[in-house]
Amino acid sequence: METPTVKKTSKKDYRKLILEGFVNHVLEHGTQPNSVFKFAKELKMKEEEFYTYFTSFEAIKSAIWVSIYDFTLESIESQEVFKEYSAREKFLSFLFTWIEELKKNRSYLLSLYSDKTQSFKSLPVDTKEFKEKFKDFANEIVLEGKETQEIATRPFITEKYDEALWLQVAFVFRYWLDDRSPRFEKTDAAIEKSVNLAFDLMGKSALDTFLDFAKFLYQNK
Repeated sequence: METPTVKKTSKKDYRKLILEGFVNHVLEHGTQPNSVFKFAKELKMKEEEFYTYFTSFEAIKSAIWVSIYDFTLESIESQEVFKEYSAREKFLSFLFTWIEELKKNRSYLLSLYSDKTQSFKSLPVDTKEFKEKFKDFANEIVLEGKETQEIATRPFITEKYDEALWLQVAFVFRYWLDDRSPRFEKTDAAIEKSVNLAFDLMGKSALDTFLDFAKFLYQNK
């Protein structure tokens, strides 16, 4: 007696389908869809099904930013040597790896963000969740840097270092979008030079040393 064939059913990953469909639409048309209704129709799904996963196109764009960030963090943290890096090296590793992830989506990102009047500050809806997750990572770097004295503790300033690192992420992104050099060599140089400058500024400077010495003399006179 033959065993009846069982038909396998595969459940669609609608969240992934929506994300990929949105990116493809932007790549093909140079802009986001005109409406959720039309976009859902393109994907052969009902509009109410779309809202099960996302409430708006802004939510989709936010999810894409977070996805790129998550891939970046997963990649650098999977490397054993990353644990041994200094705070400066960890931030450099993040930016270089992040740019590699951005390259995979360059045409999509250019379509939506190439307007030179825009910056991360003018895209709060798109990047808010990405910024929150990044600042958690940045604060870990700052904390490690303070513990190793690679980063100086300064009243009222140290607590703003995570925001300073976020602004550097914004700078690198805008620079990379405009970069036309082979293999984005200028972006690589901009990352290295800007990170070195940032950590030199956050590190203990000659002024800090002078103030420490002046404080010591005052307390021991």
